[in-house]
Amino acid sequence: MKAPHIKVTPPGPKAKAIVERDHHYTSQSYGRVYPLVVKEGRGCVVEDVDGNLFLDFMAGIAVANTGHCHPQVVKAIEEQARKFLHICGSDFYYEPMAELAAKLSALAPGQGAKRVFFTNSGTETVEAAIKLARYHTKRSHIIAFHGAFHGRSLGSLSLTASRASHRAHFGPLLPGVHHLPYGFCQRCPYHLTYGSCAIECVGALEKTLFRHEVAPQEVAAIFVEPIQGEGGYVVPPPEYLPMLQDLCRRHGILLVADEIQSGFGRTGKMFACEHWGVEPDILCAAKGIASGMPLGAMIAREEISSWKRSTHGSTFGGNPVACAAALATIAVIEDGLVKNAAEVGSYLMGKLTGLKAPHAAIGDVRGLGLMIGVEFARLDDGHAPDAQLRDQVMQKCFENGLLLLSCGESTLRFCPPLIVTRAEADKAVEIFDAVLSELGA
Repeated sequence: MKAPHIKVTPPGPKAKAIVERDHHYTSQSYGRVYPLVVKEGRGCVVEDVDGNLFLDFMAGIAVANTGHCHPQVVKAIEEQARKFLHICGSDFYYEPMAELAAKLSALAPGQGAKRVFFTNSGTETVEAAIKLARYHTKRSHIIAFHGAFHGRSLGSLSLTASRASHRAHFGPLLPGVHHLPYGFCQRCPYHLTYGSCAIECVGALEKTLFRHEVAPQEVAAIFVEPIQGEGGYVVPPPEYLPMLQDLCRRHGILLVADEIQSGFGRTGKMFACEHWGVEPDILCAAKGIASGMPLGAMIAREEISSWKRSTHGSTFGGNPVACAAALATIAVIEDGLVKNAAEVGSYLMGKLTGLKAPHAAIGDVRGLGLMIGVEFARLDDGHAPDAQLRDQVMQKCFENGLLLLSCGESTLRFCPPLIVTRAEADKAVEIFDAVLSELGA
C-alpha cells in the first residue's frame, strides 16, 4: 500500500453514506475531526472505504506505535484468541497477564520492585492511580496542571484541564484537586524568560499553593505528563521534572507520571521521563501498549502498592488477548523502534523547523522523538494562537492524503507509527508545506 493516493475527494460516496448512518445512531458527544471512514490499515497507510490511501501521521492518537496490523502483533492476537478470550484476571490467573506484568515491571524506570494493575484504558489507569495514591498516603489532595489531559471519567476528569468544555456541566467533580500552570516556556504563564526564571512553574507550588491553599502534608500525589499531549505537545524545561521529583520527595508526595500518550518508544525512549532521569512512584500507561487493543497499566513501586486483597479490580482489565498483543508490541518496539523514533523523529523535527522561515504562521515546532507539535500563531504583535488556521491546515492535509490531528489551542501533532521511514517523513512534510503555501500561511 503506497500512500498517499486519492482516487476521489474525501469523503467519497461510501464514506458519506456511513457517516450519515453513524450520525443517526451514535452519541453526539464524539468529537470527530474530519470524515475519515477507515476500511483497513497497513503500516503507516490507512485506506478508506472509497479506496483512498492516506499517509497516517496521527496513529490513532499515538496508539498504533508498531504500525497498523503489524504481523507479529496480529499473529499473537490470533493465537491467543484460539485459546480463550476471557476469564477475568481479577479472580483467576493466566500466563499472558503474569508475563506482561513482569515485563512492565522491568521496563518501568527505577531499579526497585514494582507492581502492576491492569485496566482497559488510560482514564481507568489514572483512576486506579488516584485510588492507590490516596489509599497509600492516607492523604486526600491531588495536584495537576493547566493543559493536562488525564481522561474523561469523573476522577480523571477532575485532573484534566486542557479545555473547559471537557469539564463543563459535569460537576461537582472530585474535591481536593488543585491546578497550577505547566512548564510551557513558549507561552510562559508567569511572563518570564527561561534562563532567568528560576523555574517558577515549580517554585510556585511552595511559594503560593502550599502557603495559601493546601499544606503539603495533605497532598497525596502530583500527576504530571512528562510531555503534555492534548495540551499542545508541550515539552517542559529540562529542570522541570527533576525539580518536581525533588519537591515530592521532600514532602512525602507521590509523583505520578502520566505516560499514556508519551510511552512505549514514542519519544525515543521507552518512557519519556527517562529523558530527565526521573523515576516516578506510579507510572500510568495505555495507548501504545498493545498496538490498538484496549489495555492500560498502572505500574507502582512495590512499597507504594500497599492496598489489600479485593481493594480494587476490573472485569476486563488485563484481558488475555490484549496482554498477548502487548507482549508482541513490546517485542517489536524493543527491536529497533525506540531507536527509529529517536532518529526519524530528529530528522522530521529538522524538516518541520525548516518550514518556519517560509511560513510565518508557524509559531513553534517542539517535541521529542516522534511526538512533535507544530503550533500556529496569528501574524500580529500578540502572536495569539491561531486555531482557525490550524483546523484549515488539518482539513486540507486530509484532503491531500495526510492524516494529522489537532491538540492544544492551535497545534497540529505529528505522531506517526514508530516504523515510519525518512522517505515517509519527507512525503508528509512535502504535503504539509504545499498546504501551507496554498493557504498563504
